[in-house]
Amino acid sequence: MSDLTAVKTPRPSVLRKLGLDKANTQKWIFLFIAIVPPFGGYLLFTLFPNILSVYYALLNWDGFTDATFVGLSNFVNAFQDKYVWRALTHNLILMITVPFFVIIISLILAYLITNKSYKENKLLKILFFFPNVLSTVVVALLWAFIYDGSYGLLNGLLKFIGIDTGNFYWLGNENTALASIIPAWVWGGVGLYVIIFANAMLAIPKSLYEAAILEGAGHMTRLFKITMPLVTPIIRVSALFLVVGTMKGFEIILIMTNGGPFGSTDVIGLYMFNLAFGVEYRNYGYASAVGMILFVILVTAKLLIDKFVPNKGYEY
Repeated sequence: MSDLTAVKTPRPSVLRKLGLDKANTQKWIFLFIAIVPPFGGYLLFTLFPNILSVYYALLNWDGFTDATFVGLSNFVNAFQDKYVWRALTHNLILMITVPFFVIIISLILAYLITNKSYKENKLLKILFFFPNVLSTVVVALLWAFIYDGSYGLLNGLLKFIGIDTGNFYWLGNENTALASIIPAWVWGGVGLYVIIFANAMLAIPKSLYEAAILEGAGHMTRLFKITMPLVTPIIRVSALFLVVGTMKGFEIILIMTNGGPFGSTDVIGLYMFNLAFGVEYRNYGYASAVGMILFVILVTAKLLIDKFVPNKGYEY
């Protein structure tokens, strides 16, 4: 009986091996299900179209008729196109102003929320984040209403304090249209970064602030000498996202002004969109060439951020 039992009963090492094999199989199945579909979607809907646009940039093609190979002519024309340079100038203005104001305002608000014991802190977080819940269309239409000349909120407030603008339409004037878009863009982006910076600040030990208070440091000193250096890596990543988003984004401008008046708010993304899908002028090849120029600009901006914004963390 003992021999039969020994033959029929698997050894403990064999059981452990079978268990490990089953666990490895389950792990690989999970990794396959978790990684392959998203990666396949990325290859199919993001990477492949981007690679294909490089080929389109060498063609003269409207999307319907037969394509004609023109080599680098589209890039030469793009560098000679005054509308490309006008759009890039507007992008540069937005790329400097929007990330700057978003980061500064977000840092101050996040610092106040995390270092001031306001009863309304939880409510304030919700209010600050609320614009991010709204779609770009809603934000654009809301601010277009604010800037309206006849019944806009801005003219109403100015009139209330004694400044009569005479039904001035802020988005309809070449001198004020681009500047009017900046507050709308900043308002729509501040809330998310307030939450990001607030969570980063909560990880800073309170003992550092207590020591600074004992030394007589005020709130501004603590913000710029303690908080900002310790959250520099978060600021760096946020600046990168904001710069890239500002260079690529055009939806809010499309809805508010559609690049007008007279091209005073046109940006490179909107210009490229109109080149590819516009009614008057449709050239996928030229639009792809402009997109390649935008890609180079974005890579250059990323390298500049890596060079001039320190990427070092602090241990505490």
